[in-house]
Amino acid sequence: METQQAIQQIKQQPLAPMYLVTGTELYLQEQVRQAFLTRMEQDDLEELNFMRFDLEENNLVEVVAEAKTLPFFGDYRLIFVEQPAFLTSKGSASESEITQLLAYLKAPLASTILVFWANYEKLDARKKVTKALKKAASEIETAPLKENELRRFLQQYLANAGVKLNQDALELFLRLTDFELTKAMNELEKLMLAAGDSGVITKADVEALVPKTLEHNIFELTEQILQGQTEAALKTYEELHLQGEETIKLNAILIGQIRLLLQTKILQKIGYQQANIAETLSIHPYRVKLALQQVKRFSLAFLTTLYDELVENDYQVKVGQLDKELSFQLFILKTTAKLS
Repeated sequence: METQQAIQQIKQQPLAPMYLVTGTELYLQEQVRQAFLTRMEQDDLEELNFMRFDLEENNLVEVVAEAKTLPFFGDYRLIFVEQPAFLTSKGSASESEITQLLAYLKAPLASTILVFWANYEKLDARKKVTKALKKAASEIETAPLKENELRRFLQQYLANAGVKLNQDALELFLRLTDFELTKAMNELEKLMLAAGDSGVITKADVEALVPKTLEHNIFELTEQILQGQTEAALKTYEELHLQGEETIKLNAILIGQIRLLLQTKILQKIGYQQANIAETLSIHPYRVKLALQQVKRFSLAFLTTLYDELVENDYQVKVGQLDKELSFQLFILKTTAKLS
């Protein structure tokens, strides 16, 4: 079941004897975690009825033994099991541990609420123990939200808080937090404080308060170059250089940006849609969305030429034939001159 539905059930309905929390979105996982702990408080359970096992330090034999223990002056016990790597293709547990867990899954104690926190990209569905746990447990999905889901979540959250986020500010905010809910929620609190009595978060607030990564700055530099903005592009480069960023590193990331545009253009020409391109290139769909907007203005030949120039510059700098700063600045001047 999806996260919000699961939280409502945890708060209001009888608890299942076993849960499997899957997915990698930490913010959603924390919401589910707090729902379980709040339920414990509401049911007036003693702290002795809560246990937490980390399978990097503990083993499944200890977990099963604790799961079979009756509650201490309460209706149930709550047990969290962290890092269950044995459910993945890379992890394992001893045959004895798996055997004991499988036996418990067939007849779980009604007064024990056992929660497995599987914070992994993928579980190994071929394993017998994974199949058995999925069958016995109520599964709660905390997968990263899609773009439209993330937008709705943030807009609803802000509406409940009585805060508005302008459309241009929202677009920048989503890009700077890489369309990841956990990052977005970590940054949102200070933006809401900055909104103050006005209750409005502006683009200027986002620019001032949400930190940019090197990749974000290179994206901005790429945009400036491709829009023929010579002065702005040179200024961005100088700022990055003054911050201690190596020109060779900047060139390498810029090569990656142009490569993405080139790949997007090629895949688009053979009929791929946004979702297909994102899946093929294993990148976030929003990055593809931006790339598709950019490549409309350029021919495949032009993008290929840019890519070849950057790769050639990189080679000549590394073999000592060109000065790295000069070659990068000349590339900006030459490219923006063509486009302006």
